[in-house]
Amino acid sequence: MSTNAENRSYSPEIDPGDLEPHEYFWRDHQPWLEERGYMLRPRYRPDWVPSWKGTSKRYWSCEDGQAIQRSQIIDATRIADGDMVALKKVEISKHPYEVEIGNFLSSEPFISHPRNHCVPIYEVLRVPDDSDVVLLVMPLLRRFNSPRFQTIGEAIEFFHQVFEALQFMHQLRIAHRDCMNLNIMMDPKPLYPQMYHPVLGLRSHNFTGTAKHYTRTARPTKYYLIDFGISRRYDPAITSPREPPIRGGDKTVPEFQHSDDPCDPFPTDIYYLGNMIREDFLQTKQGFEFMRPLVDDMVQDDPSLRPTIDQVVMRFQEIRQGLGYWRLRSRIVDLEELFVDRVYRNTKYIFRTIGYLLTFRSPVPTP
Repeated sequence: MSTNAENRSYSPEIDPGDLEPHEYFWRDHQPWLEERGYMLRPRYRPDWVPSWKGTSKRYWSCEDGQAIQRSQIIDATRIADGDMVALKKVEISKHPYEVEIGNFLSSEPFISHPRNHCVPIYEVLRVPDDSDVVLLVMPLLRRFNSPRFQTIGEAIEFFHQVFEALQFMHQLRIAHRDCMNLNIMMDPKPLYPQMYHPVLGLRSHNFTGTAKHYTRTARPTKYYLIDFGISRRYDPAITSPREPPIRGGDKTVPEFQHSDDPCDPFPTDIYYLGNMIREDFLQTKQGFEFMRPLVDDMVQDDPSLRPTIDQVVMRFQEIRQGLGYWRLRSRIVDLEELFVDRVYRNTKYIFRTIGYLLTFRSPVPTP
């Protein structure tokens, strides 16, 4: 099986596995970052010599052959405690509100609020040689659906947390404006206590084998909204703000298809979450029909007909209360699941569920 590293295209001037131009920033700033308390992987240190050079090894089989896929974000280790963090490069001229909104949501009393699911900003580092660039220091997070959800109850807790996350933002009059699936992540530490390699998430942290993980039922986790680059905060007196369309990661927003007229960003947030559930659950998995009426309302073409996030939360609570114990315990089945996969997963599910029952694990794993 090929890796992402194998599939990348390379400039003729760059040997396979060597640093690419989008990585130079991090190499050039590694000594400064180390002074500030953050260590990058060996690949990004100025004295790096590729470990595969002069050997029969392939670069993609080596830890230092793993390149970041995006120039804006890199993993690092906080020297003080060895914790893994993410560093995000932000150009203030392009995203003038990201630091302000991130710091606002990471300040008291909001940062300690139990309904706050916005990624916390630990620190803002101002790059010494470029006044337009700052680095946001955040926890290292993982995609919300990796590893796969095992039960309906696990998905119910996920829906609860993301609805709660958007409700918290909207009550503060902050529109996310890009809360699609790639901008929803989770805290990996409960599931991966030994962590994993930040580029190849299936490999162990030290790159010596497979990353071992628990299920969400065994180790409940928290989900986060990330990326406030195009988010906006509004005066509470402005009940229906208007913004020109900004097309984020989800290109299917109905109100953006045939017009560039300014529109209210809050109903657009509702569409993003509804479409995420539609595409990642209703259209790919069995057993989520109970979510369809709510999701259908959230993704209506006319933004004025979509429910508010408070209405979404209220309706979801009613849905949740109508699901029985064994429905919540039931296994999530992919629509295109192969027979051999179904037999294997059913067997694991049965033994795992017996363990949950014996240890009184809740079918809805709340962190």
